[in-house]
Amino acid sequence: MEYIEQLKLFLATQGTEIGLSIIKGVLVLLIGLQVIRFLTRSFNKFLEKRNTDPSLTPFLKSLFHNLLFILLILSALATLGIQMTSFVAIIGAAGLAVGLALQGTLQNFAGGVIILTLKPFKVGDFIEGAGHAGTVKEIQIFNTVMATPDNVQIVIPNGSLSNNSIKNYSANDTRRVDLVFGIGYGDDIKKAKEILENMVKGDKRILSEPEPVISVAGLGDSAVNINVRPWVNKADYWALYWDFQERVKLEFDKNGISIPFPQRDVHIYNEK
Repeated sequence: MEYIEQLKLFLATQGTEIGLSIIKGVLVLLIGLQVIRFLTRSFNKFLEKRNTDPSLTPFLKSLFHNLLFILLILSALATLGIQMTSFVAIIGAAGLAVGLALQGTLQNFAGGVIILTLKPFKVGDFIEGAGHAGTVKEIQIFNTVMATPDNVQIVIPNGSLSNNSIKNYSANDTRRVDLVFGIGYGDDIKKAKEILENMVKGDKRILSEPEPVISVAGLGDSAVNINVRPWVNKADYWALYWDFQERVKLEFDKNGISIPFPQRDVHIYNEK
């Protein structure tokens, strides 16, 4: 009977306060859940307007919702009068331990978020980064999958890609083709340039703007080097690069323009 009397006394003195705290906690939960729904919908619309990558969207939605839910639970517990200092310290220590254990994985994950958000490249682009070059086949949260020109698959951690410079050869619609042709010192420079100019004008793949550049690049040890720098659509880059060099050789041969190659004269003296 003594315990019952103590319980009655406790309820008489503290019951009202505890009841109010419980009611406040429940109200915080109910109102908080409605606020979370509203904020989650707003966040989803924001992601849709930003055209966020489909592989990143589900994770961001889940992360945003769970963070709000954790904050709501902490707020409700605080309303009930529970001291949260020790609880938060435990969560922080556990988070630090997990972060240290998964340091490399988290770095790759952060790199994936950066790549998918800032989009320095997309699937189908030919890029060079982290010491590798190839066509991007897939962008995952932790890794990027590429294929080299000889069709070898390369899996690169996103942390390495996001922390190094990236060359994206597919980013722009046009590219400049840099070619150098050497002619002999005894050949006619003006005639060689005229042949190159006619070839450039007659090739429909070469763009008129920006204007192609044909100029003497320098006087080498055994040749006069001429730069040819036309602009083409990126899809025509390699086709023009290989084809144009073959056609120049044929045209130079037809017009008596020599293409020197390194050689050395050896003089033999007979001495008695």
